Amino acid sequence: MEEEEKATTTTSTSASPSVGGAALKSAAEAKVRIAGAWSGVIEVELEAWTLPMLRQEVAQRAGAAPDCVNLICGGKVLRDDSQAKPLGQLGLKNNAKVLATVVRGDRGKAINDQAASEAEHAKKLARIRDAAKALSERHADGSLPLEDYNIELEDQNGQKLMLGSESDKKALMMGLMLHTNARSLVKKQKFKEALDVLFMGEEAFSLCDPKVTEMIDNVPILQLDIVWCYFMLQDISCLAVAGIWLENARKGFERSHGKDSTLLRFLQAGYRAELATYLRLELLEGVVAYHSGKYEEARKALSSAQAKYMQLQIPDEALSLLMGMGYKENVAKRALRMTGQDVQSAVHFLVEEHERKILRKQENMQRQAEILEQRSYGATPKNKPINLQELNELLSIGFERDLAAEALRVNENDVQKALDLLTNPERNCALQSRLEKRRKLGASGSSGADIEELVSLGYDRSSVVDAVQRSRTKEDASKLLVGANSEDSQHATINQSKDEQGPPSTVLTNDDKMDLGEGYKYPRDEVMEDELAKELTGDPLADYDMDVMKEGEAIAEYLTLLDSIAGAT
Repeated sequence: MEEEEKATTTTSTSASPSVGGAALKSAAEAKVRIAGAWSGVIEVELEAWTLPMLRQEVAQRAGAAPDCVNLICGGKVLRDDSQAKPLGQLGLKNNAKVLATVVRGDRGKAINDQAASEAEHAKKLARIRDAAKALSERHADGSLPLEDYNIELEDQNGQKLMLGSESDKKALMMGLMLHTNARSLVKKQKFKEALDVLFMGEEAFSLCDPKVTEMIDNVPILQLDIVWCYFMLQDISCLAVAGIWLENARKGFERSHGKDSTLLRFLQAGYRAELATYLRLELLEGVVAYHSGKYEEARKALSSAQAKYMQLQIPDEALSLLMGMGYKENVAKRALRMTGQDVQSAVHFLVEEHERKILRKQENMQRQAEILEQRSYGATPKNKPINLQELNELLSIGFERDLAAEALRVNENDVQKALDLLTNPERNCALQSRLEKRRKLGASGSSGADIEELVSLGYDRSSVVDAVQRSRTKEDASKLLVGANSEDSQHATINQSKDEQGPPSTVLTNDDKMDLGEGYKYPRDEVMEDELAKELTGDPLADYDMDVMKEGEAIAEYLTLLDSIAGAT
């Protein structure tokens, strides 16, 4: 005690007081009162001292290692910041009271490691959000793709999805990409990390017009995934909120799937893809009811879930038959689950999927060729591509292709204005002059050696000239030519969506091997954007395809608990 008093007396002394003396001090100077492992007052400069400096000072006076000292102010543990912010920016003021505690070296290291891990996780979340936002903004407005892939919304038949406004489309794209990323984390058993991404996805969907999100079942599936993560983390404290999520999810499924899933099955040609999803929904409803003391309600939900679980069990004979036909085990199981274990229907399902993949690949190649053609004409003043449908309309009248494309380009794809321009002799002549100047300007930057080198690699000369004219370097031209000749493409169906007129599936397509466009001016987190894009699998039933083994174990466990309660009463 005497040592503490002595220390206090020593450290609290300052220059001899005088009238107006305090005014002579810098406004940034302050006293920090320390208690706990060491007691005393330390004079600091709030805008010069950092937290590591304060911790070092306290550790020296307490006779401990700096990494073993924790500082707490205002009920908050002060964490080291990689930017070493001044104490003033951390909220410390004159006469601030700070509690100092000393922990074991290994515990101190563990705390610092945890803080570093949390900071890294927060940084990763920010990168995921920013990458999803950037991708959605660049791909939702109809502009030509600027990176190595082209992301589009499609319905369940592979048709482009025309849904809501541009802002709705951006929000929908962002929500779908975040949901897909979260699902990949769930598969890796990273439920806590998945929850954070799911919440960001839910926020993105909330920016969409409710009339749009009510048409699709992506939102209720996301809500179901949130509760599943809480369940796998055994976080019973969130049951009240979980009950609300489940209630909203059920209402969402009823709107998008129809009563008793009749609309969904009609759209899926009678397949039972939704069975596993409803099994999980009823299991979680039963769990929430059980922990809320509603045992009869819990038993009803769990019994229904158990019946669905039994329907999803794969007979060995059926699996053996499909594998004997050459199908892999996971593919065969998926087909049997989707068709109610009927072998003939499963074979039909697999044949349809194979044909769909072939058709999708052909469509992607055609889409890549269209994009390459659109790029050759340049973008409109509002950075939109030439509308090829409008262009073909002008070509059918007899106009020359490049001239018609230029007319559409300068008139923002307004076909009537383009037609007026082309049929006006004076304006037509001016347009031809402008087009010729653009061609010469593009050709002036071309290197004959570059062209010959690319032609020697086997590319068509006219395609090479076009690519060089639209590129800044030979390497860019080479990328563009690779894109024109690539057959590698991927597509991601995020989920099915339904309405009475054949509703849209929220599909994101990722067309690989497309060149980074010239004039791109936004910094890209290419690593994270590529990671998000690669998670788009192109499977329209991915969100429904679940191995329900864990669900089956949970159903059995909770039914046993209910039986024990019934026996006790």
